[in-house]
Amino acid sequence: MGLRTIAAGCGISAAALLAAGALAQGVPDPDATAQGDLSLTIYNSDLALVQDVRQLAIAQGRSRVEFPDVSARIQPETLSFAAAGTTIIEQNFDYDLLTPGKLMEKAIGQTVTLLRTNPATGAETRDRAKVLSTAGGVVIQIGERIEVLRDDGLPVRVIFDRVPPGLRARPTLSVNLDSARGGTRPVALRYLTNGLGWNADYVALYNEAAGTIDMQGWVTLTNGTGTTFHNADTVLVAGNPNGGGGGYGYNQRGMTRAGTQAAERERLGDFYLYPIKGRTTIANAQTKQVSFLDVQAVPARKIYAAGVDWQQNDEQPRNVQSRIAFSSSREQGLGDALPAGTVRFYQRDREGTPQFIGENAIGHTPMGSELSLVTGDAFDITVRAEIEKRETITGAEWEKSARYRIFEGGQTREVTIERPKTFYRTTMRYTLTNAKAAPVEVELTQTGLARGWWGDDTRVTLEDIKGEQLNADRRKYVVPVPAEGERVIRVTYETRY
Repeated sequence: MGLRTIAAGCGISAAALLAAGALAQGVPDPDATAQGDLSLTIYNSDLALVQDVRQLAIAQGRSRVEFPDVSARIQPETLSFAAAGTTIIEQNFDYDLLTPGKLMEKAIGQTVTLLRTNPATGAETRDRAKVLSTAGGVVIQIGERIEVLRDDGLPVRVIFDRVPPGLRARPTLSVNLDSARGGTRPVALRYLTNGLGWNADYVALYNEAAGTIDMQGWVTLTNGTGTTFHNADTVLVAGNPNGGGGGYGYNQRGMTRAGTQAAERERLGDFYLYPIKGRTTIANAQTKQVSFLDVQAVPARKIYAAGVDWQQNDEQPRNVQSRIAFSSSREQGLGDALPAGTVRFYQRDREGTPQFIGENAIGHTPMGSELSLVTGDAFDITVRAEIEKRETITGAEWEKSARYRIFEGGQTREVTIERPKTFYRTTMRYTLTNAKAAPVEVELTQTGLARGWWGDDTRVTLEDIKGEQLNADRRKYVVPVPAEGERVIRVTYETRY
């Protein structure tokens, strides 16, 4: 009668629960593997390079060889096969895996055995049934009647006479070979796969009194390939190779100045390598964390910051941002390139217990960079930007007219047009409040000063606090705000339209 396997039949979901244990007798040991000497290169863009060297017996002439335990998300077109004296003729990837649902689907039109148990008496009855459909539920025919297997909790199992052809217990790659000689030799498989990826997670303990952070960096590695990789030599690559899925998606968030220091790490082209010490097993559906950074007392400072758009007129005060700024430079103690990930900040409360105070993402960050990461909104500190006054002013024949030439009927004539200019004087009032028991400084940045060709030549004619022009568009003011107090500053801008 062939291989007999048993699965529950109270609907597909219940079948999945009971069949898993029943089918285990026909499935290889999950700790066993056909993989050989395994090496993994994992990028943080849902891409990995798998290199697998196996010792296989290959017959002379044409033969078919199967390679189980490859990634279920393999990119078959990237496969590279190498064995001495052997050429590959054809390759096939079988990923229709053996599951209770697949068993029922493949059994459509076939006859199976239903094993029912009376919950009151424990008596078992068996019926031969033909599987008609699995669309939205399992429909069967027993004799002249049609039934639907319901997930109603009653103990019903489905017994299959054999495993349907084409279903595999493990993802399997098969190749047709032509070998000049027979014998056992090393066979090297190399392929790209999706489903293996990593990112960095950082835990930073901020000490406000000392002005420092203690930072740990963790590699968070995930495996969604459908395959366990056993005892693999693993290296992680920080960077975005072309074709690798578009990178981590953080850009350069939080970096205020890019670093110019070379990290003391191995490089692969323009990427940094982060090898995992020793060989490791990465199980399917597993998340694994490995430490790669652990530093203490890195200088850090808290910054309160707020941005104001051009002619922004707030109806009510808004909270300013709370930021923590630090450097990844060698001199500041961090001294490493930081792969893209999430930085989570903690701070000790009065009892010394670390409490979460916020998080932010960073992109791939060169060593020596300056970072300023937003952790949240400051509860006690607000800003309100208002247009206090806006009026037109005159310009003393400033580019009163413009001239251009036109061609008409083969003749050139000069035309003079009037281009009147309107000049404005705008006074902005910024009101900052502080409900803390200590004074603070707020970095207030006015943006929108480079308004395009129609409104160029913005001038700052009066300001209560001397600002710093960051670029043509932004001007920054560092505003001291007294404890439990308020600070109002005014800035006057002259513009033209």
